[in-house]
Amino acid sequence: AGGMSSRNPSLSQLRTVFNDLTTPARISLLAGVAAELAAKIGAWVDLYRRPADKVRGPKWAWALAQFINGIGPAAYWAVGRK
Repeated sequence: AGGMSSRNPSLSQLRTVFNDLTTPARISLLAGVAAELAAKIGAWVDLYRRPADKVRGPKWAWALAQFINGIGPAAYWAVGRK
């Protein structure tokens, strides 16, 4: 038991891992998180504003797909819009 082998690491364990990263690695990680969040929010806003006939498939399914990290937003922007 203990260490990062736990299935659900504590916040303090995650903080320790983050603090152990080099500065360029931290910047890269934070940039990736920011890009992912921006893509999700952008997709949700677009889904809200876009008429259903301009979306491939049900809008609710695309909204839920945004919770799949990386794949959801990329799929929506690549193929979800008509």
